[in-house]
Amino acid sequence: MKTTKYYIAAISAFIIWGLFSLVLKPIHEYPSLDILFFRVFSCAGLMLLIAFLFKRKQIRETVEIFRALPKSEKRKSILLNIGGSVFLMANWFTFIYVVNHVSVKAASLAYLVCPILTTLLAYFILKEKLLKTQWLSVGLSISGCILLSYSDIMDMLFSIIIGLTYAAYLVSQRANKGFDKFIVLTFHITLSALCLLPFYPSYGGPVPTEFKFYFFIETIAILFTIIPLFLNLYALSGINSSTVGMLLNINPMIAFGLAAFFFRENITPLQITAYGIIFTAVLVFNSHHIFAIKQKFTSISKDS
Repeated sequence: MKTTKYYIAAISAFIIWGLFSLVLKPIHEYPSLDILFFRVFSCAGLMLLIAFLFKRKQIRETVEIFRALPKSEKRKSILLNIGGSVFLMANWFTFIYVVNHVSVKAASLAYLVCPILTTLLAYFILKEKLLKTQWLSVGLSISGCILLSYSDIMDMLFSIIIGLTYAAYLVSQRANKGFDKFIVLTFHITLSALCLLPFYPSYGGPVPTEFKFYFFIETIAILFTIIPLFLNLYALSGINSSTVGMLLNINPMIAFGLAAFFFRENITPLQITAYGIIFTAVLVFNSHHIFAIKQKFTSISKDS
């Protein structure tokens, strides 16, 4: 299957992000803005170092590709990449704030809302086509989210804000083609860092002195930011944004499990039912690919 590697990349990214609260909760006593500042600055520094040490050829190629574009395409490329940086910044800050000051459940709900928003944005903006079973899956996801919002409407409002920012990022980057994915990601994060830098002296707190803070920030930067974002962009180069968006449900289902069994947050039967419906929706949405893989292995086993 030509698309299997892209599915694996997307699934790997969302499994990693599902575990994010494990490294975010230990530094919950620090202000959300400080975590955002140090996360972005650290990511930008690491990626620029890697780019200039090991990716100089790709940088030159990217510049040449951009220069060769017609004016209209240059304008589109600039808007997509600046927009990508803005959407990332907004998503990171709102997620960190909700995990540390609202609840892990509310943050996990955001990434249940996000696939629905991504699918709808991709359908109306990118004109991506959906199978009837995939529309059924969207309906199941919506019903699961309605059940969850019934128990706490404020969680849903926070979740829509987080989900919309990341849905916008996914859709914008599906349209952002032709450039090396690592260089694109380096640009997004570096621009985010430059935008945040002027605000740090006024809004940043005292410089942290604990080793624990820097250990978790570097872990977040490398394992929970650079690697999954790169895998995400790679996946978008091979499968459409609505599919990547629906696979995103893996993230909140893992986060929900952590909220229930690790952080011991209060979980109701209604929430368990809703997450079960959404898990079913993921299987239904990707059933065509699941069956294709099954048929492939069945044929291989018969041949052997």
